[in-house]
Amino acid sequence: MQRLKCKIAYDGSAFSGYQIQPNKRTVQGELEQALQKLHKGQEVKVYASGRTDAGVHARGQIIHFDTLLKIPEEKWRVALQTLLPEDIAIESVIKVDSTFHARFDVVAKEYRYVVHTEQVRDPFRRHFVYHYPYSVDVAAIRDASQYLLGVHDFTSFCSAKTEVEDRVREIYEIEVLEEEGLLIFRFIGNGFLYNMVRILVGTLLQVGLGKIKVAEIPDILAKKDRIYAGKTAPPQGLYLWKVMYE
Repeated sequence: MQRLKCKIAYDGSAFSGYQIQPNKRTVQGELEQALQKLHKGQEVKVYASGRTDAGVHARGQIIHFDTLLKIPEEKWRVALQTLLPEDIAIESVIKVDSTFHARFDVVAKEYRYVVHTEQVRDPFRRHFVYHYPYSVDVAAIRDASQYLLGVHDFTSFCSAKTEVEDRVREIYEIEVLEEEGLLIFRFIGNGFLYNMVRILVGTLLQVGLGKIKVAEIPDILAKKDRIYAGKTAPPQGLYLWKVMYE
């Protein structure tokens, strides 16, 4: 038995999220179906660094699975890719120690959220950016983001449907980049709650419009109540960009 670690990318537009669900098309479902074909009908369980929601994309999702097949390491990527649809790409496959776990060994993740701020929408990017045709104060957004750095209880910035009780997370870095009509938010942290990045972005955009004041961010954190934060930004602008391990 050997354990393989894969870095994968996917366009989440046509998926009902990463995690397998009955009668729905999911990334995990496609991966396990491909592996089952490779293993002549034997079921193979895939473990990921975490779930992504419907419509959310990934540039650097990490998965692992165990196999008895004797395929050479350098041939695994092509073997898997040929059995997968065009909206999933296998970027690399490497052998890892049997103790490695794609989820439990994560030390940090980077998410990016892309906002298209030009007046005219781009129909060719509608599945990959959030069209937000308003003039925003980027300096105010950057100032507000500084209050979100460090260790906080992010209850105000996660969905009311969040199941985990411990909502304390640490954000190491937030960067707001401007690039040819795009506003790109970079978040690096030790973990993120359900809808957390999308609510952070939605709140910061409202800061950019002046609807939420920069100095209100600490109060929103302190209240630990979802109703005080901004709107949840839509899924199509969100990318799981990178997963970091020791």
